[in-house]
Amino acid sequence: MVAWAVTSPSGLRELLIDPRVSKDPRQHWPRWINGEITPEWPLFTWVAVQNMLTAYGADHKRLRSLSAKAFTARNIAEQRPRIEKIAADLLDALAAHPAGEAVDLREGFAFPLPIEVISQLFGVPDTMRTMLRKVVDGLFDTSLSAAEAKANQAELYPLLNELIGIKRESPADDMTSALIAARDDEDNSRLSEAELADTLVLMLSAGHETTVNLLDQAITALLTHPDQLELVRGGKNSWDDVIEETLRWQAPIPFVPLRFAVEDIEFHGVVIRKGDAIIGAYDAANRSPEINGENADEFDITRPNKDYITFGHGVHYCLGAPLAKLEARVALPALFERFPSMSLAVPPGELRPVGSFVSNGHRTLPVLL
Repeated sequence: MVAWAVTSPSGLRELLIDPRVSKDPRQHWPRWINGEITPEWPLFTWVAVQNMLTAYGADHKRLRSLSAKAFTARNIAEQRPRIEKIAADLLDALAAHPAGEAVDLREGFAFPLPIEVISQLFGVPDTMRTMLRKVVDGLFDTSLSAAEAKANQAELYPLLNELIGIKRESPADDMTSALIAARDDEDNSRLSEAELADTLVLMLSAGHETTVNLLDQAITALLTHPDQLELVRGGKNSWDDVIEETLRWQAPIPFVPLRFAVEDIEFHGVVIRKGDAIIGAYDAANRSPEINGENADEFDITRPNKDYITFGHGVHYCLGAPLAKLEARVALPALFERFPSMSLAVPPGELRPVGSFVSNGHRTLPVLL
């Protein structure tokens, strides 16, 4: 499958707010309409879901307004004590490892912290979290075979329907219960059953994957750039500088599939034809010299302009961006204060990327605490 990749920051911003660009394959992608896209395709779920990720126009506004209630400034600020407690418990568990033994910080810190935060926010029972992780990992793993991708898809919705059933029977003070109420209290007119399940897909997957990779890449960047770490420890730069530069330098989600041309679009010297698929190359745009000069490929927390497009632009700007930043703002200083002599347990060149072009992290992050 061929798609236009938009790599320049100005071009990408321009395209992301163009009303002639849609995210709804049911209306605007001939290959979907003609039945050519099947569950065997590793990116099937990314376009098949019916939530604000794939909605267009009024549908997007309706779906986003329902989910936005979980991510108000007040709600996010109220998460800080919860995040601090989760981080402290994880650091205690890491400290219990024998001295000199390498530990995997992605597995032991970067992953469990955000998934615990989002699971508590949406009321996911402890018994479901292992399976949730498995299916979410499968959604982001674009190296899966066709059979593996289809099998992962088959496991996803029974899990979500089980969660919905639990919350319908016993509503609680969580976002899953709130979304169910938005569907059931309005005579089914505001949120269809498919939209309910698919909104949970988006919230529970994107709601933690971005933060996992942000923590992973920030830790890696500081351990491989000790001069930058010293700037933070010496008070010359802040943890916010680290977070913003990491988001620019290593976009947690480097590509977001897909968008579709609603009509022919003349765009920077080419014509994107009606129905053509488009993919935003966020990582490439962030590292463009157009904004950040000739040293855009370097990790530099002193950079005065850390402009990036990591969380999108326009109406599809990521609702969870403030929560991801808050988690990093709590977790990173706590980690480096607890283990001030921490170092990588392997040469940087031995860190292997996850099997995905949608997700930007490492398979493991072994360190000596």
